[in-house]
Amino acid sequence: MKKVILITGASSGMGKETAKKLINEGHTVYTVARRIDQMQDLKSLGGFPLQMDVTKEDDIRKVINTIIGKEGRIDVLWNNAGYGLYGSVEDVPLDEARKQMEVNVFGIAAVSQAVVPYMRQAKSGLIINTSSMGGKMYFPMGAWYHASKHAVEGLSDCMRLELKQFNIKVVVLEPGFIATEFGSVLLENFSRISGESAYKNLMDKIIEGTKKAAQGNGSSKSSVIADTISKIVDSRSPKTRYRVGKFAIPMVWMRLYLGDKLFDRVVMSQM
Repeated sequence: MKKVILITGASSGMGKETAKKLINEGHTVYTVARRIDQMQDLKSLGGFPLQMDVTKEDDIRKVINTIIGKEGRIDVLWNNAGYGLYGSVEDVPLDEARKQMEVNVFGIAAVSQAVVPYMRQAKSGLIINTSSMGGKMYFPMGAWYHASKHAVEGLSDCMRLELKQFNIKVVVLEPGFIATEFGSVLLENFSRISGESAYKNLMDKIIEGTKKAAQGNGSSKSSVIADTISKIVDSRSPKTRYRVGKFAIPMVWMRLYLGDKLFDRVVMSQM
């Protein structure tokens, strides 16, 4: 069955790659991002790109009204918009930390609040929230990013229980290392922090590791996410969580079963 799908954060990476696949499969795909110019190729494929900032309620309302006006429904919402803020808790300005939470957590809540009433009326729907393997574990210098993804996990679990009575399914996507703009954003964040940071040695090691991962085989292609989302969309009874991509399964396993101190040693041994 072909579905009406809304994807946030579709201007690059996982969102764009998945949108292409879903369009080719015959679904009606609306893609939103702040950078609409980077989604024009999706329009040429048959998609419907719209400009939207997940932190602006007026943008959200306008987009949802447009889709409902044209299609009458939204079958699938993939809350994919987000980014990674890196730096020590001591160094990162709280305004930047608040922005991280606003996009990664409250953005999901805001878009979901706008879409759920229509799914309730239809007594059917699927919401996919992008978390991360970082929603279950942690690395140094990623406190605010990990905090946001841990919050997405809890938000999604509660949504799943609340919406079950309306036949609305909620799925959590937990990607591992995926070849996207994530690494370049991390490096950009680090560059804004003073070279006099007390954490410079640790930052340098993370920068080196990030560059190596980008150059070598340290990340999975975005196509693994596209294949997974397609599988979820087509499933009558999707799992509550999907861990896919480089290191996602082993890293979460270690976090769950090694205990705090041993996991800390494993992480820091890579620094």
